[in-house]
Amino acid sequence: MKRTLLTLFAALAVLPALADEGMWLPSLISERIDDMRSKGFRLTAEDIYSINQASMKDAVVLFDGGCTGELVSPEGLLLTNHHCGYDAIQRHSTVEHDYLTHGFWAMSRAEELPNEGLNVRFLVRMEEVTDRLKAGETAEEIVRRAEAEGKGFRASVEQMYYGNQQFLFVYRQFDDVRLVAAPPSSIGKFGGDTDNWIWPRHTGDFSMFRVYASKDNKPAAYSPDNVPYRPGKFFTVSAGGVGEGDFTMIYGFPGNTQEYILSDAVAYIAERSDPAKIAIRTGRLDIISKAQESDPALRIHYAAKQATIANAWKKWQGEALGIGRRGTAETKRAYEEAFEAWAQDKPAYRDVVKRLREEYARIADPYFAREITAETIYALPAKYTAEERAEAVFARREATERAQWKYLFGEYARRCPVQYQTPAFLRGVASEGSPEAYAERVFEGVWSGRDTTAVTALRDDSRRMLSHITWLLGTKSLRNLASSRLNELYTLYIRGLREWDRERAFYPDANLTLRVAYGSVAGYRYADGEYHKPLTTLDGIIAKDNPEIYDYDIPQVLRDLHASKDYGRWGVEIGGRKTVPVCFLATNHTTGGNSGSPVLNARGELVGINFDRTWLSTMSDIAFDPDICRNIAVDIRYVLFVIDRVGGAGYLLDEMKIRR
Repeated sequence: MKRTLLTLFAALAVLPALADEGMWLPSLISERIDDMRSKGFRLTAEDIYSINQASMKDAVVLFDGGCTGELVSPEGLLLTNHHCGYDAIQRHSTVEHDYLTHGFWAMSRAEELPNEGLNVRFLVRMEEVTDRLKAGETAEEIVRRAEAEGKGFRASVEQMYYGNQQFLFVYRQFDDVRLVAAPPSSIGKFGGDTDNWIWPRHTGDFSMFRVYASKDNKPAAYSPDNVPYRPGKFFTVSAGGVGEGDFTMIYGFPGNTQEYILSDAVAYIAERSDPAKIAIRTGRLDIISKAQESDPALRIHYAAKQATIANAWKKWQGEALGIGRRGTAETKRAYEEAFEAWAQDKPAYRDVVKRLREEYARIADPYFAREITAETIYALPAKYTAEERAEAVFARREATERAQWKYLFGEYARRCPVQYQTPAFLRGVASEGSPEAYAERVFEGVWSGRDTTAVTALRDDSRRMLSHITWLLGTKSLRNLASSRLNELYTLYIRGLREWDRERAFYPDANLTLRVAYGSVAGYRYADGEYHKPLTTLDGIIAKDNPEIYDYDIPQVLRDLHASKDYGRWGVEIGGRKTVPVCFLATNHTTGGNSGSPVLNARGELVGINFDRTWLSTMSDIAFDPDICRNIAVDIRYVLFVIDRVGGAGYLLDEMKIRR
């Protein structure tokens, strides 16, 4: 009994929702508003979310299906991250017009560049539909009725708390979104992979787009006749700055968290899944980096792919390290044991943890096979399109593509559990003598386009194997280690947790729906005990500047501005010196999808753009630790400074409402 009580005390001391933890549904933010106001927030719940009047939600968009953006002018001007706009910037870049390297600044509306396939979505409303579903309506019926309500409407029904609650989200989608401005990559991607997920940070991670609409302000396909969208709400920009302890709020579309998973799943992530995926991507990055170093055209061609591969690669490293250092699996296990002790006389919940553990043991191997297949066989193209073949750089890609095929076939053979390797692959390896030799044969046919029989057979067989794994798991919803049985059990488990742990502030896992997170500007102590201040400046950029290293070779104009201290209205006094603020840290709970999210002050004014977390903070997808979890934002003053003094596009600032 003594051990049980001690275990319970330890678990409860660590796991309940702590200061600044949580990703809250905007429609229910009135339940949190008193806490927000006690921490400095000056507005109301209606200011954050309302369907009866313009509110902050009307100035926030889901950008390109996976990031967040915010409107900053009455003429549809939109800010997001540089890395969120990276694909669009790359598509418009050539060796002659290298917008990645040199930046892009539209000096008039006519120069703004359209982007096929890029869209933004505004949330119209969200509402709970749990009772409607219980009454017999289907999700498809609910969605169909919602989408019929207006032009450009898109809708979805999303689970919260593993299905204990269901919400309808209705969006208005705009498909004419044009590139307005992007700083050079030496600003927007300053520090590159070296600084990714790292603090101190000095990255000007922003880009600008504009949303266009028909003349009646409705969604419309691209047309030269379209006009800038007139939003119901846009954010005032605050140039007053931030200081340690200041209230901050993030409003965005966080993508995916797993806050309530069992310790078994945490161990799988940190000890099996993450290490394998890190190793595979390390090899891919090595191959791509060699190509980029050898040829400027290949550097541009592989830029977006390299960034995409590297982002998750480094994130997984920090996640596994954070989980290990903070003893997350052990802490969760203690919490589970405490719950089990409480549930002994509760028949509904008595065996739920035991059954969850049994299901994890059953599905671990097939799910791992699915992950390895995605990282290897499915990371390779089924064909090279006619458009690719017409590109001037295509022939120069051959050696790099060949190397990737050979490497990934080898990794699939070595890492995928053999019982889940596809028969076509096993036959090919047996016939050719090795995975690499088999890869050579398949690649030759795909590259030339003359014979795609082998890759078609491999793809078909892989699809059949993945279908078999899906059947074993019982669900197609497999963003995380999951199965239909797990989802059923978690529905029960979460219900039990909310009944048992009444002191814990439960919030639904992120699922790319609009959420509010709030906290404050704060530094932190890293593993070495050194205190890291929450603000960086242009002086830090100059200290890192190195023309010999691509990621740290800043534009000459920045060097000149620093030397002259000609910062215009964006210069501030910090520590007795004149400089420009660049980035800051805060304690807001964020994840992927929050990239580009507005960081707002107590008055709801834009003070920064979220773009990253500190390295160990990536564990916040699984467990939020207030001692180490910090989001990283680019200071809006640096954004304004770059637009004005580097880009020479100060006219864009005239559209904005800037408050000192």
